[in-house]
Amino acid sequence: MLSPDAVAFLKSLLDTPGPSGFEGPPARIWRDRARQFAEVRGDVAGNSIATVNAEGAPTVMLAGHIDEIGLIVTYIDDDGYLYVSSIGGWDVQVLVGQRVRLRGRGGDVAGVVGKKAIHLIKQEDRDRASKITDLWIDIGARTRDEAEARVSVGDSAVIDGRSIDLPNDRLASRAIDNRIGAFVVLEALQRYARQPGAARVAAVATTQEEIAYHGGGALVSAFGVQPRAAIVVDVTFATDHPGVEKKELGEHKLGGGPVLARGSIISPVLLEILRESAKRAGIAYTMHAVGRDTSTDADAIHIAREGIPTALVSIPNRYMHSPNEMVSLDDVDRSAELLAETCRAITAATDFTARD
Repeated sequence: MLSPDAVAFLKSLLDTPGPSGFEGPPARIWRDRARQFAEVRGDVAGNSIATVNAEGAPTVMLAGHIDEIGLIVTYIDDDGYLYVSSIGGWDVQVLVGQRVRLRGRGGDVAGVVGKKAIHLIKQEDRDRASKITDLWIDIGARTRDEAEARVSVGDSAVIDGRSIDLPNDRLASRAIDNRIGAFVVLEALQRYARQPGAARVAAVATTQEEIAYHGGGALVSAFGVQPRAAIVVDVTFATDHPGVEKKELGEHKLGGGPVLARGSIISPVLLEILRESAKRAGIAYTMHAVGRDTSTDADAIHIAREGIPTALVSIPNRYMHSPNEMVSLDDVDRSAELLAETCRAITAATDFTARD
């Protein structure tokens, strides 16, 4: 079970705005926590790296991205309204009518997402999906000059929503994807530090995953850390709510344990170590088949340098890329325990070359 202190840290991490390219505030919180038990540094891509058992071998990297989706200001009109573009993949419909927090000149600036009222939309257009160009942000300014005294083109914004507790150890937040992964790798590192094995382990809070067509912070950190193996922690689609096709995605319930990916880029050797570690620790898990890329940091890491054996552990997540994503804290706890146990199982003698 996660300690009250760990849950408080998690909520602080989730509630701190940090979309792709603007991850500084949550990254600072992550590094402050990591300094309590690990050697900590950063890099030019904004990645935060915490290392324990520095003299150990081989090096295992645990990666979870710390960025979230958001918005960026593209234009301010004469009446002080802000127009925006997306950072990462939005369903624009969920933005309509939301409150937002912008990082302005002097700190946070509150705003609301505006759209023409339903009464003013022609009948034939009412069923048309909104586009981001149909929306604007209203910060209460009356003129461009008044707005520009508080915000600038290029400022970022996120949904103004705090994490909330729900029954059955469930937690909802706008930033589950994937600040929960950054939390899990650090929690796993702390557990490993209490009972280390042979390996040197580096937890990395990576940047820019939501826009990482070029590999993002994960690719940079894979070169910097130079791991012998890597485990990526991200979220995957929970399939225990209405409208989801289990035949396409598999069966992954909140509270059902971590989800282990198999196929395509996944190292079969590292996957087997994860499965054996789960069996040894009595941790339930489900499997997710991935025939091509995974759309996670694993895609960049596994082809870095001369190739890095890589595995993917995912947390079942409801309502992906919405203001209220939801996970089970029990899944979070078990994922951290599985990573720590797996790191203890890796030694200098571990052969990651698949032989059959």
